[in-house]
Amino acid sequence: MSVARTAVAAGPPPGGDAKSRKPTFRPEVQGLRALAVLMVVAYHVWLGRVSGGVDIFLLISAFLLTLSFVRKAESGRPFGLLGHWLHLFKRLLPAAVVVILGVLAGTWLILPQSRWPQVLDQAWASLLYNQNRLLADTAVDYYAQDHAGASPLQHFWSLSIQGQVFILWPLIFAGTAALLALVGRVPALHRVNYRGLLALVFGTVFSFSLAYSVEQTATNQAYAYFDTRARLWEFALGSLLALALPYLKPARALRVILGWAGLAAMVSCGLLLTVDRSFPGYVALWPTLAAAAIIVAGQTGSRYGVDTFLGSKPLVALGDNSYALYLWHWPVLVFALAATGVDAPNLAQGLGIVGASVVLAVLTTRFVEKPLRDWRWPKLRAWRTAVVIVACGAILAGPVAVWQTTLTAEESATAAQPRELTPGAAALNPEHAPLPDPDAKIIPGPAALDNDWAGIQTPCTGANATSDPVLEGCRQEVPEGEVSKRIVVLGDSHSQQYLGALAPIAAARGWELVTLLMPACRFGAESVERNAECNAYNQASAAYVLEHKPDAVFTVASLTHEEAPFETEVPGYLEGVRPFADAGIEIIGIRDNPRFTFNMPECIQRNGPDAPECSVSLEESLVDPSPLENYSGQVEGLHLMDLSDFICARGICPGVVGNVYVYKDDNHLTRTYVETMIPMFEQRLLAATGWN
Repeated sequence: MSVARTAVAAGPPPGGDAKSRKPTFRPEVQGLRALAVLMVVAYHVWLGRVSGGVDIFLLISAFLLTLSFVRKAESGRPFGLLGHWLHLFKRLLPAAVVVILGVLAGTWLILPQSRWPQVLDQAWASLLYNQNRLLADTAVDYYAQDHAGASPLQHFWSLSIQGQVFILWPLIFAGTAALLALVGRVPALHRVNYRGLLALVFGTVFSFSLAYSVEQTATNQAYAYFDTRARLWEFALGSLLALALPYLKPARALRVILGWAGLAAMVSCGLLLTVDRSFPGYVALWPTLAAAAIIVAGQTGSRYGVDTFLGSKPLVALGDNSYALYLWHWPVLVFALAATGVDAPNLAQGLGIVGASVVLAVLTTRFVEKPLRDWRWPKLRAWRTAVVIVACGAILAGPVAVWQTTLTAEESATAAQPRELTPGAAALNPEHAPLPDPDAKIIPGPAALDNDWAGIQTPCTGANATSDPVLEGCRQEVPEGEVSKRIVVLGDSHSQQYLGALAPIAAARGWELVTLLMPACRFGAESVERNAECNAYNQASAAYVLEHKPDAVFTVASLTHEEAPFETEVPGYLEGVRPFADAGIEIIGIRDNPRFTFNMPECIQRNGPDAPECSVSLEESLVDPSPLENYSGQVEGLHLMDLSDFICARGICPGVVGNVYVYKDDNHLTRTYVETMIPMFEQRLLAATGWN
């Protein structure tokens, strides 16, 4: 398994130990929780897939929460919402803070510096139960994704959703009680009871949330996966199950069958379904209904019932530690793979990871969760409980804030270096090859690498506006004064990265730029090698160009790959640009830059800028002769540019040139490095086109 996978886990709230069992304790549910966490761990460690365990945890959380509040309401006890929330988060936060602190230590020891800002941002999000929103925003941002490794904190997304629901659900219980008091004054509705009114409320939440989840999963799955609104139906299903359970009394034989059928469906979900790209839509009904079947089966009283297995001492004991095991298993996995360089653990390595996670979970439960849960002092006053919660937050917030401040200061010092110390591509210029200072810091600083993108921010307006919704990402940069030339930039992120040079040149020469860019969508005619969305975007882009008739379009004319063949022609490239030439529009086609099988800046941060493992030979990066030579003379008005000698030189494609990071990941050039190419870029652009 590679740490680049984005598989994530969910965890249940902590459970009590055997000595603090309530009369309402359901051992089979605790065993169900344990089995679910085992599924999550096993699927992550060995299969690299989503198991459906997250959905089971969400359902169980709402099921138990609803049982508790309904018992209070039907016995006439006050809800005490503030006290409930304080008590709940006093139980949840300490173990979470301990794990996050452990993650910070592991990050400092193991992970490369360029990943530190991401982990620190996620530490805040995890503490504040906002991790799912952070991941939802970045999950759909191609440029924000870390393709080189998973975050050791990304599994906190499910805890964030649970924390948000743990705030919302009690409000629903209290609001429904208040509504019932009003309804009870209407004679015709005096028979409406609390349980029935709650069922109506949660049935409505279930219906609307499931419909939203299905629609969003089909159209925007990466965002929907982390969206609380797309997950509310799973909580609502757990609440409906708790409300209906007293009325569900199947015969013992049926409950035995129901329990084992539910267990089989639950365990097989991740194996039989391709859940990674279909959750949390209707497919998530499989694991949630399977868990519901097990809960309905309940305590059968039969030696053949599934509850005999789920209620066994080992599973119940594991259930007591399931919260901490969920918290620990993912960072242990991420750090183990990052430290060893292993892509996929074998059986023995995986067992070591699981074993270490279990040990950490037991220690956390024994020495953190249980002592704080049993501590009498906070129970005497609500403000004391609040003090414990604030103290937990402060223990984490202090180190995170200090670390972030230190990184910001270091980044400012790095950026403030004199430019002559960091010549970048100019160091490869035969006409002027300054010697970079070996004592200078490499720019951009690791903390700034993730955001070192070139781009244009102003949406297209006026003469550049488009009514085509496919091109809603159209951006423009219009110079002040007279416009001497209009250029449209087409393609993907590899076209965008050259805006680091093209945009400053355009501004200096009075050129107007318009960008029509779609991630991972190289411009060319319709091709079976592109997905339907990309083909549609390219078709709309071509129509825009032919309608607006700019002076030229800028494209990337070759396509590089991680492995052989390392460089090919862009599918349908000539067919895609030929209509522009026929319309009298010039085409600029630049050669693509190399791609690698590893994250280049992270390799340098681990091994140093001169490490041979962080440089790739030219013949393993680009092909000779260049695919651009096949285009020569094929389309009138097609001007070809090759700047590969300012990316790779003397037979090597390095990660650092002139004290500047060439790459920000495994295939994108940094904006900083492209900016150092401006003089050479301009010279070759003018030479290729014949422009003045």
